Amino acid sequence: MDIAEIKALLANSDSQQRRKGIVALRDYDTDVASPLLLAKQDDPEFTVRSFVAMGLGRKRSDAGFAALLTMLDADPDANVRAEASNSLAMYGDDAIPHLVSTFHTSQNWLIRRSILAAMIDLHSPGHMLEICLVALTDKDMTVVNAGIDHLTTLVDTEQSGDALAAILPLKTADSWYTRMHVAAALKRFDHPDAQAALIELRQDPHHKVVAAALEGLLP
Repeated sequence: MDIAEIKALLANSDSQQRRKGIVALRDYDTDVASPLLLAKQDDPEFTVRSFVAMGLGRKRSDAGFAALLTMLDADPDANVRAEASNSLAMYGDDAIPHLVSTFHTSQNWLIRRSILAAMIDLHSPGHMLEICLVALTDKDMTVVNAGIDHLTTLVDTEQSGDALAAILPLKTADSWYTRMHVAAALKRFDHPDAQAALIELRQDPHHKVVAAALEGLLP
C-alpha cells in the first residue's frame, strides 16, 4: 500500500479504516511511519490510539518515546495506557523509571499487569522486585497473583531471597487461587523453605492447591 493510500485511510471517518492505515505503516521506515503515527496520537477512538501506541513501539524515535510517555501519563483509556507501557519497554533502559513510577501511582489492574509483563524483557531485577512487592499489596487479586508469578523471574538473581521471603507468607492467603499461584511459584526456588512450604500446601483444603504443591515436589 502506498503512502497516499495510507494517508487516505488515516483521514477516513471510519475508525476501522484508520486502524487499517496504521497497520499498513509497519512496512515503512521510522522516518516515514513515525510522523503519521504521531498525527493520530489524539484520535477520538481509543482503539486507534492503542494501535498508535503499538506502532510507536515498533517505529522507535525520540518523538515516539515522548508521545508514549504522554499517553502513559494522560490518556483517558486504560487500554491505551497499558499498550503504551508495552511499547515503552521496547525503548530499553530509558523506559524503566517511567514504568516503575507509573506502577506506583496507577491503581488500574490492567496497567499494572502490563507493566509487570513489560519489565521482564528489561532485565532489571531490583526494579522488578520493587514493583512486585507493591503488586502483592494490591486490592485486585489478579495483580497480586501476577506479582507472585513475576517474582519467580528473580530466582537466579541477587533478589532471589527477597522474592522467596515475599511469597512465603501468602501460602495462607484467603484465596485458594492465590495459594495455587504460591505453590506453582515455590517450585521454582531451590531452597529448604520453599520445599517446607510446599509440604504444608499438600494439606491445603482445595484440591487444585494440593495438585500444584505435589507437582512442585516432584524431582
